[in-house]
Amino acid sequence: MAKSSEKGTTKVREPLFHIVKRPTIPMWKSWMIRVIAILAAFLVCGIITFLLVERNPIDMYISMFRGSFGSSRKIWKLVKDVAILLCISLAVTPAFRMKFWNIGAEGQVLVGCLATTACLFYLGGKMPDWCLILLMLVTALLAGAAWGVIPALFKAKWKTNETLFTLMMNYVATYLVAFFLLTWTPDGSSTLGRIEGVGMLPVLFGNAYVLIILVVAILTIAMYVYLNYTKHGYEISVVGESENTARYIGISVPKVIIRTMILSGALCGLAGFLIVGGLDRTITTESAGGQGFTAIMVSWLAKFDPAVMVLTSFLLIFLDQGAAQVAQDFNMSDAFPSIITGIILFFIIGCEFFINYKVVFRSAKKEVQA
Repeated sequence: MAKSSEKGTTKVREPLFHIVKRPTIPMWKSWMIRVIAILAAFLVCGIITFLLVERNPIDMYISMFRGSFGSSRKIWKLVKDVAILLCISLAVTPAFRMKFWNIGAEGQVLVGCLATTACLFYLGGKMPDWCLILLMLVTALLAGAAWGVIPALFKAKWKTNETLFTLMMNYVATYLVAFFLLTWTPDGSSTLGRIEGVGMLPVLFGNAYVLIILVVAILTIAMYVYLNYTKHGYEISVVGESENTARYIGISVPKVIIRTMILSGALCGLAGFLIVGGLDRTITTESAGGQGFTAIMVSWLAKFDPAVMVLTSFLLIFLDQGAAQVAQDFNMSDAFPSIITGIILFFIIGCEFFINYKVVFRSAKKEVQA
């Protein structure tokens, strides 16, 4: 601060600008800011595309659109990928609302995949299909829940850092899958082929993706109701706001932490069941495909609102498939489309600053007497 003394009076100048938190703004205004950010992102991407690769930006955007909507097969793939990502995002959201930073969704999904594959490998053909499918589902839910509750127990009892704990559990899950792949493939290839003919999920309306989409749609509605209209959802919000307040009004914080992480892990296990049982029919160390980490961004961008997560999941999958199509159509590496995707996400994430805060500049005439 600049100070000047005149006849015994000290005048203190305010900083040129300062940042203040906005009061709650109307929903239409926050969405207007987001739309402006997206349009600005596309404008910047267009300029960069023209300057660096000398391509028509409009052609690039058309290619991105074709990547997701160019054919009925691409549309179904888009919706299926959105459903899987949304399922994992819904799984991590209760923990995030509670300020329990569950970074272990990748591992929780992976152990769900492992449990499902183990049922197919060991019990396929030895029991009726309906019984096998039910067992696959139950074991996937239990495996995911177990992987989620371990860090919750340590957090509740010994106040361990849940971010590091859940992150390390991802590595344990990856090497556990690698171990079983070596066990199941005596030739040492560590590649398990597709397990067909047993434990097949029902095909609805002639498409294998429909059941997955319906399950996730029902889960989205159920999670919205659970978080906003139930006692458990209320307790999660209170613990997230202040553990001291939660204890003061009689909420058992350890119980809420453990219960919520059991739910979060179980839903990640459900995603693993859908990936293996409904799609891949096999497992690798990459079966989760990094979606456990992408789900964190989906949940955060949606402000932990299950309804808005439908849009954020769609946006990220659309950008991913669009980038792949651009690389194919323009015969370029995946690097440049990924740069474009990163710029768009940067603008979208950055606009949240202007939704939550505003910059106030110093008035030219305003001075504070000290």
